[in-house]
Amino acid sequence: MDKKKKGLLTRVVSAVLGFPLVLIVFIFANNIVFDIVISALSIICLYEYYTCFQNGKKANPSAWLGYIVSVLIILLNFVPKTIMWASLVCVIPICILVLATELFFSKGKKNIVDVAVTLFGICYIPITLFFLNQIQAINPNGKIYIWYVIIAAWGSDTCAYFIGRNFGKHKFTEISPNKTIEGSVAGVIGAILIGLVYTLIMNNVFSLSINYVTISLIIFVLTLIGQIGDLAASAIKRYCGIKDFSALIPGHGGMLDRFDSVIFIIPFAYILMTLFII
Repeated sequence: MDKKKKGLLTRVVSAVLGFPLVLIVFIFANNIVFDIVISALSIICLYEYYTCFQNGKKANPSAWLGYIVSVLIILLNFVPKTIMWASLVCVIPICILVLATELFFSKGKKNIVDVAVTLFGICYIPITLFFLNQIQAINPNGKIYIWYVIIAAWGSDTCAYFIGRNFGKHKFTEISPNKTIEGSVAGVIGAILIGLVYTLIMNNVFSLSINYVTISLIIFVLTLIGQIGDLAASAIKRYCGIKDFSALIPGHGGMLDRFDSVIFIIPFAYILMTLFII
């Protein structure tokens, strides 16, 4: 078996083994277990993100602050809504204050790049993941809506990968040389088709009335956002001189490699679903 086919097999096997775990969490987990999983996911992704800057000697982020925020953000789900949103708004200025104080007392060991990388990581990972729980809490059918995030991210990624790999001829961007225009277009169309089939099933099984045109437009927007998220992660890796954030998931790279587009999509999914579906 050549290297290319072996890599594809590893990727498929990892997906087949890992996807049931996602199913279990998103379908059967109660709120406490769900929060613990999201917090753990946030910490792992943050670790990979901060480590790539440290190993590449591009920055010396204050990782400890990101880990604390990853835990505290999830705890916001246990307070009243008014306090929760007010507290979330305060997270960024408090983090800026902490980082500015550390910068002042570091005696030159920290610089503004370290602050920027640390703060971006907090906004990029734990704060966006926080909205996944909010989608689940939109109404009793919240877990159904979470799957639109997965479809827009992983459905698009899967279609783009296989079409781009076999039929892609036109390079999409220098940031990620393996991506093609054909793959990108296939990703959008594939995600919409998967989303429509999923909506048809959910409308019939759970007697919902999700509009097919509306959800198609939402998936279209979310898929584009997910592709931007994927390219943003690629730009970070390119800047730090690495191929993957880690080797945690065989064939896929690190946890952040697998969730980069999901993370970007989550807050926009919450906004669009709140405005146009609920």
